[in-house]
Amino acid sequence: MTNEAAYWIALAHLPKWGHLKINNLIIKFFHENQISIIDFFSLSEYDWRKTYLLDDKQVTDLKQAKAELASNAFLAESFLSQGYEIIPITSPEYSKTLKKNLKTAHAPAVLYVKGNKKILNEQSIAIVGSRAASEKSLAFTDNVAKKASIDYKVVVSGFAKGVDKQALDSAIKYKGQSVIVLPQGIMTFASGFKTYYSQIINGDVLVVSTFFPKAPWKTELAMARNPIIYGLADEIYVAESSEKGGTWSGVIDGLRKGRKIYVRKPEAAEKNANNILIEKGAVPVDFSGREIAKAYPVLESQPVSMVQEPDESDSLDTKIRLAIDGRALTAKELLAKLALDWTAQKLNNYLKKLDFIEIVKEKKTNQYKLKGSKATTQSILFT
Repeated sequence: MTNEAAYWIALAHLPKWGHLKINNLIIKFFHENQISIIDFFSLSEYDWRKTYLLDDKQVTDLKQAKAELASNAFLAESFLSQGYEIIPITSPEYSKTLKKNLKTAHAPAVLYVKGNKKILNEQSIAIVGSRAASEKSLAFTDNVAKKASIDYKVVVSGFAKGVDKQALDSAIKYKGQSVIVLPQGIMTFASGFKTYYSQIINGDVLVVSTFFPKAPWKTELAMARNPIIYGLADEIYVAESSEKGGTWSGVIDGLRKGRKIYVRKPEAAEKNANNILIEKGAVPVDFSGREIAKAYPVLESQPVSMVQEPDESDSLDTKIRLAIDGRALTAKELLAKLALDWTAQKLNNYLKKLDFIEIVKEKKTNQYKLKGSKATTQSILFT
């Protein structure tokens, strides 16, 4: 990938090509002809015209991109040495959710990232809404982010004021994981990397950009970022929307594409467009993010900070206490003992959040015991 980075930067930002044209070219050389991007750029103009049916303008654009490879190589070297990474659409690390939601016509050719890349392929939700959101909307955002963190779903946000920032802050507060989608080049987010340094290092925050690495913040980039936020999410929750702007257009576009979008049911006195979105096909939800169904009423007097905790949480914690009592166990051993249908990584993440658990190292493997206990670290083997 190091050798190819300059080529991907050149291809991803061909002027006025658009995602569809770039992706169709990638499909042609990578999937159909099975050659690398380096080999593609090494082809002659004749091959570009005959094999890939490119016209004069497109060939000229590619020649210009080829001429800029040296400067892009210098940029890529600096980029990679600072811990940034580039994930092309051909990589298995590229978000499958983004591909599924945006498809060939709208999926960006590359993602520039810094942080835990594995987050890209976890279950995810986006909580979107106004920059000038009401306290009710911010409380709703906090509730949904908390529930997502409990359920090990990644919270995707656009790092704007209001709902976006609340979603990120709440996910961090509840020890969940987050994706920050930037409206600028990733190399211009220096202050943000300082602010979230510990969360990035710990693997809880991933920063993503689809723009040229040194691109400054621009209004048009902020608008172009919105489809990426929606695209990275398996579920979309709307805290508050007006009848115009990024939230409104994103929801309308999502509904048009057949996506299920959850919108907070507003109280009678609120002045926003949430009810209009519900009339257009969005699914109404209460302050906890639960679908409003005939099976239960929504109480308008319900405190806005209330969150419905999973009923099984306390019983699972109790089972963990009983299973570990007197002996330190690995996550795999606990999975077998508890008969949980989880991955070892999911249980590891869950155990690290429990205040009654202590982690001990045994031959470079994490084992878990109750705090203050004298549990042995000898493993139990399960078959």
